[in-house]
Amino acid sequence: MAKAGGWLGRVRAGLARTREALSARLDDLLGRDLDQAYYDELEEILLRADLGVGTPDVARAALREILVEALGSPAPLVLEPRPAVILVLGVNGTGKTTTIGKLAHRLRADSRRVLLAAADTFRAAAADQLEIWAGRSGADLVRHREGADPAAVVYDAAQAARARHADVLIVDTAGRLHTKVNLIEELKKMDRVVRRELPGSPVEALLVIDATTGQNGLAQAREFKAAVPLTGVVLTKLDGTARGGIVVPITQELGVPVKLVGLGEGIDDLEPFDPEAFADALLTPAAAPPGEGPRASA
Repeated sequence: MAKAGGWLGRVRAGLARTREALSARLDDLLGRDLDQAYYDELEEILLRADLGVGTPDVARAALREILVEALGSPAPLVLEPRPAVILVLGVNGTGKTTTIGKLAHRLRADSRRVLLAAADTFRAAAADQLEIWAGRSGADLVRHREGADPAAVVYDAAQAARARHADVLIVDTAGRLHTKVNLIEELKKMDRVVRRELPGSPVEALLVIDATTGQNGLAQAREFKAAVPLTGVVLTKLDGTARGGIVVPITQELGVPVKLVGLGEGIDDLEPFDPEAFADALLTPAAAPPGEGPRASA
């Protein structure tokens, strides 16, 4: 009788070409964004190795469980006790101001009194854009002249939040490049002011990331987390990207949950993040065109 070790060695040798081809293609997937194309290619790799249609189905189910576990439970906004504070951070172009408007609308629909603070005094017309959103959502607004000290805007907004019995104060912050030292120091100062003036109020520090930027969004998150203790991420433009899998490394590496996602341009297109629904949407196979059956092995 052949020894077990010898049998295993012969099997390993016999499977060398299959293993090498499979391993090489799997290695190519490492570092890729977890998008629909990723899982389509993984399925093709398994089928080309003649592992059968059932194996991709099992793999998808296992990956779903891994994703759900990695993303954790839904993390709702902390809005009690009042007034709650939401600092909204992010580089220009991520949809930060639009997100604030949608969030204000959502909170107003929940019968909460909302006050917006236009603390992005660096970008021309930023306060004007926020004022438009305040009008659309029915929120109040505190603003200063362009170029004013952002921390002074936050100070006045904190006083107004108390005087007007606001339920939620949402602070718009400057969105210059996250590598700028002065911006980071500015954010730290605003964070100190709001915690000093509203002691006992919960402070959500939400980083808005454009999902289409992929791994660059992770780099942004690292920089902002160094300045302010982030409590969550808002992922925008999730409806128009193949890079939505960036949710996973952000959650894993930074320990910061995704709390909200933007799914369109409408004022109602901001939703709480649901890890299970996200995993299902990411892993659901694309429907085959009419007349085509399941993908076959090549």
